[in-house]
Amino acid sequence: MSDTGRMVSTGVPKGFSDLFGVRKRDGKAFFIEVKNEKGRTSKYQDNFLRKMKENGAIVGVARSGSEAIKIIKEEIQQSFS
Repeated sequence: MSDTGRMVSTGVPKGFSDLFGVRKRDGKAFFIEVKNEKGRTSKYQDNFLRKMKENGAIVGVARSGSEAIKIIKEEIQQSFS
């Protein structure tokens, strides 16, 4: 929301990931949703991650910094329905 209480669009789709970037060694895009131990992804986040994976990106849900690094290194494989 803006200072006036009106909704403001950031221009990114619903469910867009918390962390995103490009892996330097091969130019592969990554999208990572960050959650705490009990946190769950929304249907919008699941849909976004699934679409990105279908298009060749590295995707995942990380619950720690080390887990995010493992996702980027593709040491952790996750699926999204």
